Amino acid sequence: MSSYDLYQQNILDYYKHPRNKGKVSNPDIKFRELNPLCGDEIEVTIKLEGNKIKQILFQGSGCAISQAAASMMTEHFEGKTIEEAKNFSKDEMLRMLGIPFSPARLRCALLGIRVMKEGVYAYLDRKNKDKADTHEIRDRLVKEELIF
Repeated sequence: MSSYDLYQQNILDYYKHPRNKGKVSNPDIKFRELNPLCGDEIEVTIKLEGNKIKQILFQGSGCAISQAAASMMTEHFEGKTIEEAKNFSKDEMLRMLGIPFSPARLRCALLGIRVMKEGVYAYLDRKNKDKADTHEIRDRLVKEELIF
């Protein structure tokens, strides 16, 4: 069995048996987004303890790739700092998934990380400026190649 096949099986396992699916009670961070091209939808909720992610859950619907990627992402970030989440890159997410994607499927693969980062950026903006600037957040995500 090739490594490609193993990664595909891993994605299917995360899709069929999602980890960290649900909603955090009284979240510090909550963000939801939809991929209008395919209908995938993800909501990420995060509870912080100081600057660490105490709990991160997702819920949503969509294809195996979007749901598996969101599940993998939540496992990765539990216990990490908010700065680690903010600095996590598109390339790191794609390495975690382990297989190449077509441009259309790339949107699916990156939806969870995009939602998480939008929520983190909005939280940090509110914390530092008392309000989140949606246009500024979207500009950051375009630069990070999470919105295209």
